[in-house]
Amino acid sequence: MSSNPVAETVASLMPRAQAELTELVAFKSVADFDQFPRSESEGAANWVADALRAEGFQDVALLDTPDGTQSVYGFLPGPEGAKTVLLYAHYDVQPPLDEAAWTTPPFELTERDGRWYGRGAADCKGGFIMHLLALRALKANGGVPVGVKVIVEGSEEQGTGGLERYAEQHPELLTADTIVIGDVGNFRLGLPTVTSTLRGMTLVRVQIDTLEGNLHSGQFGGAAPDALGALIRVLDSLRAEDGSTTIDGLTGDARWEGLQYEEEAFRKDAKVLDGVELIGSGTVADRIWARPAVTVLGIDCPPVVGATPSVQAGARALVSLRVPPGVDAVEATKLLQAHLEAHTPWGARVSTEQIGQGQPFRADTSSPAYTAMAEAMAVAYPGEEMQSAGQGGSIPLCNTLASLYPHAEILLIGLSEPQAQIHAVNESVSPDELERLSITEALFLQKYAAS
Repeated sequence: MSSNPVAETVASLMPRAQAELTELVAFKSVADFDQFPRSESEGAANWVADALRAEGFQDVALLDTPDGTQSVYGFLPGPEGAKTVLLYAHYDVQPPLDEAAWTTPPFELTERDGRWYGRGAADCKGGFIMHLLALRALKANGGVPVGVKVIVEGSEEQGTGGLERYAEQHPELLTADTIVIGDVGNFRLGLPTVTSTLRGMTLVRVQIDTLEGNLHSGQFGGAAPDALGALIRVLDSLRAEDGSTTIDGLTGDARWEGLQYEEEAFRKDAKVLDGVELIGSGTVADRIWARPAVTVLGIDCPPVVGATPSVQAGARALVSLRVPPGVDAVEATKLLQAHLEAHTPWGARVSTEQIGQGQPFRADTSSPAYTAMAEAMAVAYPGEEMQSAGQGGSIPLCNTLASLYPHAEILLIGLSEPQAQIHAVNESVSPDELERLSITEALFLQKYAAS
């Protein structure tokens, strides 16, 4: 590694990368404008646009997408006749959740124990910094050998499909020979990994009503139907005794063939408490990469503090369903809604609303670009071979791009290895991983250009 000029350049750029990620993390760019000001997302979008302009990108634009957010686009021309590569990241982030549970402030990048902590440090502001590092290293070592398009999304975490719809309306904009999605992660820290499958997802809001208004639980409890109790019964019906997802009509017995996730490693990565069992059946890889998984994301009901002795007239919940490749997310949404309605007890009134959806994805790992990526990873991670793994998360844009550009090769890499704790408190990125993956991407572009 030390004799590789690209690696040496990336290493020299790491202090600058830390400073830039500090600036970018400071934007509270949660694309839920009921929680965070729109100006925070706009500030992050402008920061990304300015960074692209500073690197010589042309046609830099803030694209107003149909969901009311902005994606940032730029194009860096390559040598005449060169291939074009599209690099993807997103600047929007998950809400910080319980800010008091963070060891350090979520929107202040903080170095601690060899990692950089902050919301979006790995998912996916760090992914954009990775792209910048790779391009800067190439420019310092003979130039960028391909044409590069960059698209940085502003609402990926919300699942509202803004960039997907924009791409469908402007299909010429993102055309490329190969697409690198910088929004996943290595199977474990230091093990170079490409993600070959993504689960799709759907979000459904369920509302249950039983009374015209709340009632005194002493006077009416025992006969008056409790909407919160009905909701709990419905949500419980989504799982079998062992915790497996059980939605009427949706199969859940597929097997994962490939890299396995040992149970003890998973327990450690997931921080499962001693004595608490894992849920579901089959291997861990079966459960998180090859089968559907339901999660109750939130329940609207009275908090414990301040609760009154009342029978609740209404209650609602937000339910997430992840579906593996081979399962249509649209059909799975219909099955979930039908299940919720069929299992509502006592004749309670129930309504469901789909508020987000994305299809699962499977990559073609036999393509030439994967060969170039394997060669690049072998250099950036000495002594390691590239692995292929699944990803339980969802990136709906992948299917849109695969549909619009069927001849493009799509590769998924990124910084969200298990220790990153994305979507949780104390999210962080490993600077070593950022450095190695930036080297990987730079070498990949060189090798792919020559293939």
